[in-house]
Amino acid sequence: MSFKTADLYDQFETRVRVCDPLFRDFGGHRAFCGAAVTVKCFEDNTQIKSALAEPGAARVLVADAGGSLRCAMLGDLIAASAVAQGWAGVILYGCVRDTDELAGMALGVKALAANPRKSQRRGEGQRDLPVTFAGVCFAPGDWVYADGDGILVAAARLHPAD
Repeated sequence: MSFKTADLYDQFETRVRVCDPLFRDFGGHRAFCGAAVTVKCFEDNTQIKSALAEPGAARVLVADAGGSLRCAMLGDLIAASAVAQGWAGVILYGCVRDTDELAGMALGVKALAANPRKSQRRGEGQRDLPVTFAGVCFAPGDWVYADGDGILVAAARLHPAD
């Protein structure tokens, strides 16, 4: 699917939400879109790893990691699993690592920053609930569009590409 977030915004201004411009591109695909799968976790990437090990069906994992800059929640091994499982991308309100490897993967990745420190795995976190960050609430199933201009979110029932 070919799209530009700027064009989608112009066409559907009152039907889309725009994320605050906090994110950097780390993946090999700068533009990606899909239905949102949500995770809420803090300095524990158990739920992220688990979700991305499942079939992605061209969806986007939206992970609220609390905006922590203290550790990375996604690295090359988990991202490789996401690619193998067919995920379109990851929007991470937190950090990544292994950025050179991420840049070469067929996956969109938007995150706040890079940090070489790995996260802990304590089995904590929640999945499939509304998460809010960057001025936007993401609900499971919302449609997410991301490119070099930013991130747009549309309610599942208002998928702009329909």
